[in-house]
Amino acid sequence: MRYVSFRRGDRRSYGVLAGDEVIDLGTPEMPTLRARLEEGPLPLKSQERWQGMPRYALATLHLLPPIPEPEKIICVGLNYVEHAREASLPVPTRPSLFVRFPGSLVGHREATVCPRVSTQYDFEAELAVVIGSRGRHVPEGKALAHIAGYSCFADQSIRDWQRHATQITPGKNFDRSGAFGPFLTTPDEIDLEQTEVIGRLNETEVQRDRITGMIFTIPGLISYISEFAELLPGDVIATGTPAGVGFARKPPLFMKPGDRFEVEVTGVGVLTNPIQAEEQE
Repeated sequence: MRYVSFRRGDRRSYGVLAGDEVIDLGTPEMPTLRARLEEGPLPLKSQERWQGMPRYALATLHLLPPIPEPEKIICVGLNYVEHAREASLPVPTRPSLFVRFPGSLVGHREATVCPRVSTQYDFEAELAVVIGSRGRHVPEGKALAHIAGYSCFADQSIRDWQRHATQITPGKNFDRSGAFGPFLTTPDEIDLEQTEVIGRLNETEVQRDRITGMIFTIPGLISYISEFAELLPGDVIATGTPAGVGFARKPPLFMKPGDRFEVEVTGVGVLTNPIQAEEQE
């Protein structure tokens, strides 16, 4: 199943994809997908009780990040061997982690913003993991059971601001600089061993790798993160980007207003976002 969060008029809700329509599942008691995850596992098949629920054409909805208000967004740096090599950095022995704020992300088809203080706006295609159940000190062998689903993630970076100091937080958290979506795809829909992460800039492929090329596996990341923080329903883990990023190219290739960046995770979805300039005050 594929779940979405959306805005229709002034109302925010969530639902499940049914062909080219979305069945609206939001209720006053359970208005968001995160609230639904807190109640237990998502259904993997359509249910009779969804009959009669409102349906809307997908194309008419403003899609939000699948989890618009996660408690935590934890991102992994240098998680593909080839990406470490292109950055001329040693392959890490422990995950390099940083956080993003919800306000730094937009949904599918919404424009991401090229900051006016930098010309080094770089692309990063990633697979996102959405946590479905609480977990602390999770063994790797049980980690996959804590996953509600997967999504596409554009972890765009403002490279010069990322290098202002040893902590990269500023370069990863400019307002509306990244994207997340369009769907939360449940684990039964994909084969992780065959899944590829692909990035396209203006329809030209710039990144591609299988997630089997990760240095730290998804179960390993969940286990490691859960050692220091309790994972909660709706938490997001962005699992790192493959080689091919703009700063490592010769000459460098950065995004600019008018460009379009697309993240495809095979079996999961395709996330597309135009790039716009930051408005002048």
